[in-house]
Amino acid sequence: MSTRRGRKSGDAQAIDMTPALGKTIQRLRKAYNMSLGELSEQSGVAKSIISQIERNETNPTIGTVYRLSRALDTTIDEVLKHDDDPNFVEVQTKSGVPILESQDGLCRLAIAGPLNLVDQLQWYDFQARPGGALESDPHPPGTVEHLYLLKGELEVTCDGETRLLRTGESVRFRGDRPHRLFNPGTDYAHATMVLVLRQMASSDAS
Repeated sequence: MSTRRGRKSGDAQAIDMTPALGKTIQRLRKAYNMSLGELSEQSGVAKSIISQIERNETNPTIGTVYRLSRALDTTIDEVLKHDDDPNFVEVQTKSGVPILESQDGLCRLAIAGPLNLVDQLQWYDFQARPGGALESDPHPPGTVEHLYLLKGELEVTCDGETRLLRTGESVRFRGDRPHRLFNPGTDYAHATMVLVLRQMASSDAS
């Protein structure tokens, strides 16, 4: 940072413009809820120049980017950093989403969460026909299940204790004990379910 500020010749050097630079300036400006005029006033860079930078219509000098980065409370390195990572990490088609069924064939679990994180986090879309039951063995110690009922009724039984859930209600229970989901109603039950598995501490792993 200091070397760039100290070299006057570098201040006039134009930077090769990339779409990421303009997007970064605009994203930071909007994150601070600043108008183009406010950023211009705080940075000393003309409003028209900032607009051109955000639209990728000009190659700003290092000095210009430095003044903008200071006004946006960040570093010039962060502003110039080029991020090639895609916005969408993964997209699964309907046919690509894994579906599980209960033994009675009346319950359906769509695996909505990423398969590479099942040791840490499991996320399901759960549907049960009337009379459908899903019996589950205990998960690893420390697992907690989070269930939100979108539609219908569900009886949630954990280690012999039962709670009745109705539409719009949620429950969190010990997933490391035997548990059961049962639809006692006359309509479909629909819920979203997330399992958070306990992660071993470094002392446990040693």
